[in-house]
Amino acid sequence: MSINVEQAIIHAIIQDSDGQLSCRLRSQPLLNGEAVEVMLDELHQTYTTKAGKGFGYFGISGEDGEANPNFMQALTDYRNGELGFVEFSGLAGKLLQEELSKYNFSQGGYLLLACYTHMTSDYLYVSLLNAKSSMTVLDDMELSQNTHLDLKDVQLAARIDLTEWQADEGSRKYISFIRGRAGRKVADFFLDFMGCVEGVNTKAQNKQLMNAVEDFVSSSELTKDERQQCREKIFDYCTERCDLGADIEIKDLADELADSGMESFYDFAKGGDYELEDEFPGDKPTLRQLKKFSGTGGGVTLSFDGAHLGERVMYDPISDTILIKGVPANLKDQLDRRLKGGQ
Repeated sequence: MSINVEQAIIHAIIQDSDGQLSCRLRSQPLLNGEAVEVMLDELHQTYTTKAGKGFGYFGISGEDGEANPNFMQALTDYRNGELGFVEFSGLAGKLLQEELSKYNFSQGGYLLLACYTHMTSDYLYVSLLNAKSSMTVLDDMELSQNTHLDLKDVQLAARIDLTEWQADEGSRKYISFIRGRAGRKVADFFLDFMGCVEGVNTKAQNKQLMNAVEDFVSSSELTKDERQQCREKIFDYCTERCDLGADIEIKDLADELADSGMESFYDFAKGGDYELEDEFPGDKPTLRQLKKFSGTGGGVTLSFDGAHLGERVMYDPISDTILIKGVPANLKDQLDRRLKGGQ
């Protein structure tokens, strides 16, 4: 196991026939240690590698600027030993029920709260899980319908880095959260019930890093191949940090490049107008631009490795055209068959 679970509990948010929500609280932590460890290890791995997460902190919520300190206060009391884990989780369940009651789309779910340690950090994982039906075959070859928690497609989840929260009061990224799908935004209720607001704009920071990298290689005396190697080295470092659930650190990234003979990136990045934080979470979809060009529009989708630009792929911005040399075999076969058929 990659994590050490301290406490975990599940409460049910139930909707009755009239559409009213209620919270059914469990009176003690989950007892099946092995099952809990396996479940949370799976959730931890899935969550850590989830792309496009947002980051925030306990702060001011809502247009009226009023603070929503209830969750943070309960968590503080728990960490200080003034509340037990079950009491804290019960307060969290009630807060979520109250927040969900403001919306007409909720059907409830199972609120999972778990404290665990990974590496040197303590975390609180908070998730609203859905139940799914499945079929199984019994010993007598009869079918039986079961209900199980959907751990593969978790859309409503947040993780609080308790160690960072208590060590750095000025941090604006100790709470991470999965961005909800359209029409079911996490920020509509999941962040509000915790009193969390978005802090670091991860995508913007990653875009600025891309700008700094491109300006850096463009101003250098590196050859075309060396420039692409620089981009790929940065990509490898950043994606490794993403996979570990760790922040991109500009100083460490600069040291990685310096080891390969590409020095002064830190001074370049911090001395420009990029407004880069020293540390920020990585965003894989943005980082892929270091290795690939891709785009979709007007019924056309195109993607190719960055190393092919200027060689197999020629771009002319004046005529707004792209020439591809060496059409992929499977695409060529489709095109040839279509031409033979008279289009």
